[in-house]
Amino acid sequence: MTSPSIRVAQHAGVCFGVKRALEEASKVLAEQDGSIHTLGELIHNPRVVQDLEQQGAHVAHSVDEVKDGTLIIRAHGVAPQVKQAAEDAGLHVVDATCPFVKRVQDHARSLYKGGYQVVIVGEAGHPEVEGILGCTDGKACIVSSAQEVEFLDISSRVGVVVQTTQTSKNLREVVDALLLRAREVRVFDTICSATNERQEAARALAATCDLMLVIGGRNSGNTRRLFQICHDVCPCTYHIEDAREIDPKWVACASNIGITAGASTPQGQIDDVLSTLKQITS
Repeated sequence: MTSPSIRVAQHAGVCFGVKRALEEASKVLAEQDGSIHTLGELIHNPRVVQDLEQQGAHVAHSVDEVKDGTLIIRAHGVAPQVKQAAEDAGLHVVDATCPFVKRVQDHARSLYKGGYQVVIVGEAGHPEVEGILGCTDGKACIVSSAQEVEFLDISSRVGVVVQTTQTSKNLREVVDALLLRAREVRVFDTICSATNERQEAARALAATCDLMLVIGGRNSGNTRRLFQICHDVCPCTYHIEDAREIDPKWVACASNIGITAGASTPQGQIDDVLSTLKQITS
C-alpha cells in the first residue's frame, strides 16, 4: 500500500504576537526574582500554559489574586482599567499584548472619543474582545455575525473594529448589514494579515485533501475558525490539541493528509503530529 501524502499548510502555527508574548515570558522567567503571574492564560494553548506553570509563571484570573511580584499581560491584552489597577497595586507589569491587538484598542478608543457608536465584530467574552470593550468604557456593542445587527439600537454614526482573528467574510457581512441601517459607517479592518494568510492557506490545502488535521487549543478562537474553514471544503477534518488524539482509523483510507495549526501552536506540536502520522502510515 502506498503511503499517503502528508503536507503542512504554507502558513500555519505561531504568529508574531504569540511569539513575542512567549519571548517576553521567557525573559521574565530568566531575569526576575519573586512571584511571576500571567493575567489569564498567556496564549490559548493548554500545553504551553502548563509548561509555563511548571517554569514558575502561574495563571492569575484577576489582579486581586496577585499580591506582589511580576504580572505579565497576556497576548490578547486587557482593558486599560485592568492594567492601571495592576500598576496601582504596585506590581511590576510586563505588557505582552500583541501589537496588532493594541492597534484595535487604539482605533476603538479613537472612535469612541470621536462620538461614534462603536461596534466590535468578534466573540463576546473572548479576552481580546473584552480588552477592546474596555477602551470604550464598556459602551461598545459586540456582534459575532450579521444576523445580530438587527438587534442593535443603531445610531446615525457607527465605527467598526474587528477582533484580529475574525474572517474577512464575516466582517464584510456585518458591515453590509450596518450600511442598511446607519447614515455613516466608518470601518477599521483590524484583522491581522497573518490570520488572513493562515486561513487562505488552510482553505487551499483542505480543498486538495481527504483528511485535514487542525492543531490548536479548543479554547482558541482562531483555531476553531480554521477548523470550520477546512471542514467546509474537507468533511473529514478534525480539531486536535496534540498528536495523542490522532485516531489511526482517520488515516487508514486517506490518500492526501493536510495539516494546519492555530496562531498559538508552537512548531514542536506540529512536528509531533507529523512524526505520529509517519509512524502510523509507515
